[in-house]
Amino acid sequence: MTEQKKLAQIGVVGLAVMGSNIARNFARHGHTVAVYNRSHDKTEHFMENFASEGDFIPADSIESFVNSLERPRRALIMVKAGGPTDAVIEQLADAMEPGDIIIDGGNSLYTDTIRREAEMSERGLNFVGAGISGGEEGALNGPSIMPGGPEESYESLGPLLESVSAKVDGTPCCTHIGPNGAGHFVKMVHNGIEYADMQVIGEAYHLLRYAAGMDPQEIAEVFREWNSGDLDSYLVEITAEVLSQVDAETGKPLIDVIVDSAGQKGTGRWTVKAALDLGIPTTGIGEAVFARALSGARAQRAATIANLPAGQLVAEGVKDRAAFIEDVRRALYASKLVAYAQGFDEIKAGSQEHGWNVDPRDLATIWRGGCIIRAKFLNRIVEAYNNNPEVESLLLDPYFNNEMSGLIDSWRRIVVEATTRGLPIPVFASSLSYYDSLRAERLPAALIQGQRDFFGAHTYERTDKDGHFHTLWSGDRTEVEA
Repeated sequence: MTEQKKLAQIGVVGLAVMGSNIARNFARHGHTVAVYNRSHDKTEHFMENFASEGDFIPADSIESFVNSLERPRRALIMVKAGGPTDAVIEQLADAMEPGDIIIDGGNSLYTDTIRREAEMSERGLNFVGAGISGGEEGALNGPSIMPGGPEESYESLGPLLESVSAKVDGTPCCTHIGPNGAGHFVKMVHNGIEYADMQVIGEAYHLLRYAAGMDPQEIAEVFREWNSGDLDSYLVEITAEVLSQVDAETGKPLIDVIVDSAGQKGTGRWTVKAALDLGIPTTGIGEAVFARALSGARAQRAATIANLPAGQLVAEGVKDRAAFIEDVRRALYASKLVAYAQGFDEIKAGSQEHGWNVDPRDLATIWRGGCIIRAKFLNRIVEAYNNNPEVESLLLDPYFNNEMSGLIDSWRRIVVEATTRGLPIPVFASSLSYYDSLRAERLPAALIQGQRDFFGAHTYERTDKDGHFHTLWSGDRTEVEA
């Protein structure tokens, strides 16, 4: 009797750090995993280093890789977004059969995922765009996973993904997000929130360093204390670790030898572009993206440092350091809440635009563990949407509304304090302006509409009656109904 060939439950294409780690994660959870890399020496290197961790089936071609998978075949692509992903998809599609599943686990633009899902559907294949958050550590030990694509594909794929995802209170940080590009859209906005979160943390550090005169070790201890309260989150936790690190070569705080120019891979820009298309004011995320761009304009900054007038600035240190630290904490908390509120607004708008029916409660649930923006108050966001799934803004939820009442005065003081000292706080300040715009009874948009009607006859609406109107500005200035 011929021995039946052993088949893998899932395969991973692309064995760089993220791909290698998630393949190992699957194997550690008892799954047989097929592994393939275009450069076969990487596959050999993977097997040399990790074969003992589980049951792997190495492949030296796409065909042998596909043939090593059980049906329906499930192949997870972990390669560079864009052209390389398209190339692998095409190779897999040529070797697969109807009903098989291709999963893109990279940071692909959601519109590319919509296109790819339609193309694969025409060929009888299921295509899943899955956002995976948590970096290399999360990929190995449990990420947050945001799969989109056909709902029927999740019946076969879901249990595998849930098994390797992070768990919070026994709940997997993975769920089906919605059709076609929904998973990658949600991951994109997740990354946009991450940009804003990192920037406001940076602004808080900057204030403590250059207004309160604290050294990095002292600030690290402040962040450790903050991480035990409302600000409990992965990013606050690692901030303390970064600030306490000493450079072995110079003996200086590592933060002081790192060049102050932040990189980016594009997901923050995509979030802002999508928000503009949807008409959603993600001002905190936008300012965070611009802050990174400005930090990278090193030649321009070198030319302008000390060459632009600053006016009369407050130079002495803060008078009450403890009170100032608490004000910064509250301003940070408020600005973080705005970033999450804006992100959820964008997801809601994207879901409506594309008919995805994304449930915000699912997102808040699966973001509680594994992902970069995991934070204690995500439990409160779940509660907020449980209480009112249609709440106009998270900031209107009774819990967060009450929180804001205790944060707002500190927030205003910090924005004023930073301004009088000439310290840049783009996200702190823009988030406060956004908050004040939401609560304002009247906005200057009335004047803008008047101007638009004056030069372009774009019309305006009135507060006292329905309809659209135009003033004959170049005539007798009477008003006519448009």
